[in-house]
Amino acid sequence: MTMTEATAHLRPDHWAVANRSLVRKALAEFLHERLIEPVASGNGYTVSSQAGAYYFEAKLYPLNHWEVDAASITRTRSGSAAPVDALDFITEFRAELGIDAEMLPVYLEEISSTLASSAYKLTKPELTAADLAAADFQTIESAMTEGHPCFVANNGRLGFGVADYRAFAPEAGRPIRLVWIAVRRDRATVSHSQAISYDELLRDELGASVLRRFAERIVAADEAPADYHLMPVHPWQWENKTSITFAADIAQRHIIHLGTSDDDYQAQQSIRTFFNRSHPERNYVKTALSVLNMGFMRGLSATYLEKTPAINDWVYDVVENDLVLKRYGFSVLREIAAIGYHNAYYEAATDKGSPYRKMLAALWRESPVPALDSGERLATMASLLHVDRHGKSLAGALIRQSGLEPAAWLRTYLDAYLVPLLHCFYAYEVVFMPHGENLILVLRDAVPVRVIMKDIGEEIAVLSPATVLPADAERVRAEVPDDEKLLSILTDVFDCIFRFLSPLLDAEGLLTPEEFWAGVASSVRDYQAATPELADAFAKYDIFTPEFALSCLNRLQLRNNQNMVDLSDVANSLQFAGTLENPIARRTPCG
Repeated sequence: MTMTEATAHLRPDHWAVANRSLVRKALAEFLHERLIEPVASGNGYTVSSQAGAYYFEAKLYPLNHWEVDAASITRTRSGSAAPVDALDFITEFRAELGIDAEMLPVYLEEISSTLASSAYKLTKPELTAADLAAADFQTIESAMTEGHPCFVANNGRLGFGVADYRAFAPEAGRPIRLVWIAVRRDRATVSHSQAISYDELLRDELGASVLRRFAERIVAADEAPADYHLMPVHPWQWENKTSITFAADIAQRHIIHLGTSDDDYQAQQSIRTFFNRSHPERNYVKTALSVLNMGFMRGLSATYLEKTPAINDWVYDVVENDLVLKRYGFSVLREIAAIGYHNAYYEAATDKGSPYRKMLAALWRESPVPALDSGERLATMASLLHVDRHGKSLAGALIRQSGLEPAAWLRTYLDAYLVPLLHCFYAYEVVFMPHGENLILVLRDAVPVRVIMKDIGEEIAVLSPATVLPADAERVRAEVPDDEKLLSILTDVFDCIFRFLSPLLDAEGLLTPEEFWAGVASSVRDYQAATPELADAFAKYDIFTPEFALSCLNRLQLRNNQNMVDLSDVANSLQFAGTLENPIARRTPCG
C-alpha cells in the first residue's frame, strides 16, 4: 500500500462528519462534567469562549446527560460562520478545560488521531444495527465506532503510524501474527494459574511443530533451549521498541528472535489484546504496547504480572463458589499465565512505575468460546451503545429481533449485568471495572442471558479491610472512603453505561427514561429482597441515595493525559465536580 492509499480515508467529506460527531461528544461530555457553561439561546443553547461561540440543540436526560443534536451545531468566529472543527474547539476552550500548555499539544494529537480513526471507519462497508444484531463475535468487535462513551479523546494511539493503524487498529480487523522471542530464564519471570503449568500452556497454544521450530532456532543461535522461556510480542512493539531499546540484550543473546507463530489473531478494542481467529478456543494474548492511549502508556509490568494469575485464581474461586452469582450465570475469564522480561539496564535507571519497565511482558486470558452452550453467541457489551450511520442502536436492534417487550429485555440484561456486580460489592466489597469493553454478553435469541467479566488482574479491587486475601492477591486491596465505595456502581454503571443506553432506547421509542430507570430500580429491589442476609450492607451502602458525587473522567485526562491516575492510589486521583441526582432514588420500596 502506498502512502497515498494509506491516507485515502482523510477526505474533506469524512473529515467534516468526524469533526461534527466529535464536537457533539465534546459538548455533551464537557457539559456533563461542568467544564463549560451553556446559556439558553433560541430553541437551544450556546457556549462561548473568547474566540467564538457554538450553538446547539439538546435534550436533557437524568444524570445531567446532554443528548446533543449533531446536525444542529453551528459555530461563529468573530461574528461570522465558521466550520465545526474539533481541534479548534479544544484550543478555544483550553482555559475552561483547564489543560496546561505542556499537555495541550499532546491532547490535540490524541484528538487528531481520534478524528482520523472516525474518518477511516466511514470508509468501511456499512453494517447496520440489524446486520450486527445477527453478526459473529469478531465482526461486532471490529465494527465498533465510538470507543469509550465518556472520553472525548478515546482513540489516541500515539506511536502508531498510518500503516501501523491499518495493520493493528481493532477497527481494521486485520489478521495479525504475533512475534515470538526466547528470553533467558534468569532475566524473566513466569507465573501461572494453579490450573495449568507454563509448559502445558505453550503446548496448548503453539503445538508441537511450532515448539520444535522455535527450539531449532535457539540452537541455531548457539544456545540451549532449556535456558530460555518463550514469549509473544506485539509486532509493532518488536519493530519499534524491543529491537531498538533492548538492542544490548539481543546482542548478548539474552533475547533471541524466533519469528511468528502460525495462528492468525485479531486485535480487540483494548488494542493490545488479541483473539485467536485460527483457533477461537485458544486463549487471548495480551501484550505490552508502548503506545499512548486514553491517559496511559499501554505497557505491561513484568513485576506486576507475577501475581496476576494468583489474583485471577482467587476471584475465580469466589465467583464459582457463590450460589447467587451462579444463579445469574456470572463468570470471569481467568488470566492464567504471564511472563515478563527484566531489563537490568533500565531497572537500574528507573523507578518501579516507569514505562521503561513495562515494555516486554505478556499474559494469556481464557477464551469465552469453550464455555458457550448450543444456541449461544457472543458480543462485546460495548456494542449495546453502538449507533449505525442511520442513527439506529444495536441495543434497539437486539430488542426488536428478540420479540420481547422492551422492559422485559431490559430486565433480563439488568439481571445478567447489574445484579452480579451488586452482589460482588455487597457480599464481598469486590469491585470490577465494568465498562463495555470489559464485559462480554452471552446472547440467546438476541437476549443477554449472562455476562462474562474480563481484565481481572489490572482492574479489580477489594474495598473491605476484613476480606481475607491470599498473600499473592493482597495488592488488589484498596483503601477507599466508605462514602465513595458505591461509586463503583453509581459512576461506573449508572453514569458510564446506563446514562448513554437510556437515551438510545428513548430515541427509538422503546423505553422512556422513566420506564428505563424504573426497570433498574425494580431489578435492584428484587435482588435485595432475595438476599436478606445482606440487609446490613444494603443499609450501610444505600444505592437509593438521593445523590452521589460526579466523578469526571475527562477532567482526569485533561489534567494529565500521559498518566491519568496513580494506579497505586486510584481513589485519591479522582476528580469530582459536585453531585448528580440519583435516578432511582425516588423509586425506593417506600417511594
